[in-house]
Amino acid sequence: MKGCDIMEGTIAEKLKSMYWPNELISDLRDMLYKSAEKFKKKTAFLLKDKTGKKYKVSYEKFKDDVEALGTILIEKGLAGQKIAIIGKNSYNWAVSYLAISTIGVVVPIDKELHYNDYVKFLNIAQCSAVIGDSILVNGLLNHENEINNDNMIYIKMDAEESSEKIIDFNNIIKDGRSLVNDGNTSFKDVKIDPNELHVLLFTSGTTGNAKGVCLSHKNITSNILSTCGIVKITPKDRILSILPIHHTYECNVGFLTPIYKGATIFFCEGLKHITDNMKEFKPTVILCVPLLLENMNKKIKKTVVNVSKKFNIKMKDYSIDRLPRILRVIVRRGVKKSLGGKMRAFMVGAASLNTSIIASFNNMKMKVLQGYGLTECSPLVAGNTDFFSKDDAVGLPIPNVEYKIVNPDEKGIGEIIVKGDNVMLGYYKNEEETAKVLKDGWFYTGDLGKVDEQGYLYITGRSKTVIITKNGKNIYPEEIEEYFVESPLVEEVLVMGVNYENDDETYIHAQIFPSIEGYEEKFGKTEFSKEEIKKELEKLVSEINKKLPNYKHIKKLHIRENEFEKTTTKKIKRFGENLNVSIVTG
Repeated sequence: MKGCDIMEGTIAEKLKSMYWPNELISDLRDMLYKSAEKFKKKTAFLLKDKTGKKYKVSYEKFKDDVEALGTILIEKGLAGQKIAIIGKNSYNWAVSYLAISTIGVVVPIDKELHYNDYVKFLNIAQCSAVIGDSILVNGLLNHENEINNDNMIYIKMDAEESSEKIIDFNNIIKDGRSLVNDGNTSFKDVKIDPNELHVLLFTSGTTGNAKGVCLSHKNITSNILSTCGIVKITPKDRILSILPIHHTYECNVGFLTPIYKGATIFFCEGLKHITDNMKEFKPTVILCVPLLLENMNKKIKKTVVNVSKKFNIKMKDYSIDRLPRILRVIVRRGVKKSLGGKMRAFMVGAASLNTSIIASFNNMKMKVLQGYGLTECSPLVAGNTDFFSKDDAVGLPIPNVEYKIVNPDEKGIGEIIVKGDNVMLGYYKNEEETAKVLKDGWFYTGDLGKVDEQGYLYITGRSKTVIITKNGKNIYPEEIEEYFVESPLVEEVLVMGVNYENDDETYIHAQIFPSIEGYEEKFGKTEFSKEEIKKELEKLVSEINKKLPNYKHIKKLHIRENEFEKTTTKKIKRFGENLNVSIVTG
């Protein structure tokens, strides 16, 4: 076993003495109460009503709403029970999460799933209640006979209606507030064991069936403190919440961490509204996945191309740092203004990001901090920091977390294992799967990586996706995919190993969803035949093969009509049902 032992004099060792100071918190309710006391009238959430009019919710009001909801849920006999939340990113979702995780077990479920998945997870978790968006609750009622709880309580987050089976969210908040005002202290009196299950998450799973991840208050609060030790979040920060809030990355880093530090949160109104929301809200920090920055970077390059043409400047790679200084300043101001004018940092996770894109944003004076995490680790394990960063690495170990590489090959690549207070309690009611990944206090991630001499972690792929040739060569598809991402002609790509009947060799195939916008910009027209698209992509494959050793050469190209199926964190499902659909094969 090779360990990530932090040697004296390394950057990882120096970082230990530089962490940002933070106030200790014992659990999420403690965090909420301390923030409400410290920030009181400061804006916790900037929201919009149904007419589009903006209004503010203070930290004090947020705490009161959480307390009111928790109190009425206890009154309804739900203390210690499992309660699901299914809905879009919203203030009521945030209130529900903190109330439920205090009085019982919160079960956040991906709203993009099918109803049979909702029912499956509700039954597995043995939920006693569900809080959800109106349309989702209505749909669940149509599947009520499949739910193994005849006394299920249904609460609608966004509708003013009540019936025999449905409770209105706003009404129960009012009822809960009345109880608190009359002296009911049941929410404050709940005894929270920070080591017990209070959050149950079903993984989105790009590589197989979802499992229930059991997290405690200690898991989550330790990760909040660790994150704030390496990245400074202040009450002046404005966080635009884009990613699905049911996911640990957005929930713990994009919602709970800002609440802990007194920042202001605004919920994006949808992917097509990101640009407008940025201009309107003027965020300083955004959590995102590489896809968002890749799309933004394409627009930046387009701006640089237009400027270079206007001023007759010949450029090879259209990087902003190739422009004369005065033009760099103009372009930088324009791009930053289009993002609201206040952006200082993007925190990126879920998949690797091309280093050229990080450099592009750095040239814009906007920091891009890559990190690495998993739901089972609450989620952050490693991250680039305010103090040290490397564009091609996912960072250094966060405070109070260790990682090691086991069974490394000749290149130092092996499975990443993790130890710390952030590591989950186990998989829900699944001792067999838990035993496979939790061994002697270490969590075996299933991800492949390596650690350099300074302690930086590099992700090379998943052990489930690694392609092994007949000669025992390991090929990490993510490495090859990075070459494709650099091309403006490629919107999405997936590299895989394929075996043919009566042939024990493994061949590398690439599936590409082309960027028509990229073709239009390159060739100055809007119509392309399948043969034209194929010809250019075959040229690209040939160019990439020249950069790769023979055993990594792409032998076959599949061109897709539709984009890949993805998880809600915008990661391609490598084992999705539609991976072999293509319009042209060559």
